[in-house]
Amino acid sequence: MRQLFDCRIIRIFSVLLATAYVSVNIAFAETTAQPNVVIFFTDDQGTLDANCYGSKDLYTPHIDKLAQNGVRFTQAYAHTVCCPARAPMLTGRHPQRGGINTWAQGKINDDSRRANMFQSEITLAEVLRDAGYK
Repeated sequence: MRQLFDCRIIRIFSVLLATAYVSVNIAFAETTAQPNVVIFFTDDQGTLDANCYGSKDLYTPHIDKLAQNGVRFTQAYAHTVCCPARAPMLTGRHPQRGGINTWAQGKINDDSRRANMFQSEITLAEVLRDAGYK
């Protein structure tokens, strides 16, 4: 049951990242001033771990305020473990397409089953750098 909660929240944040990426591109097209980019990526947070999503036993006023003034996600898809959950945040692609298939990252020249993201993957950091962010 806990794994299902983890899966859901990671899915929510993966979709959030994709939306933020599109929003940044739209903002760049409409203005010359660059907006701040802030990404909240929580770990081990279930879908009901905030009042705005129905929690009755947790006090989350700041998350609730962000949800009230922003975009709320109610359905998304993501991996349930660390590295494959973070890879979509960095690339906007399914983690398997970038070489991330396991929970732990390996060394660059490691022949074990641990994976590293392919060097050819374009990351959010690279896109932001090319847009003038530091």
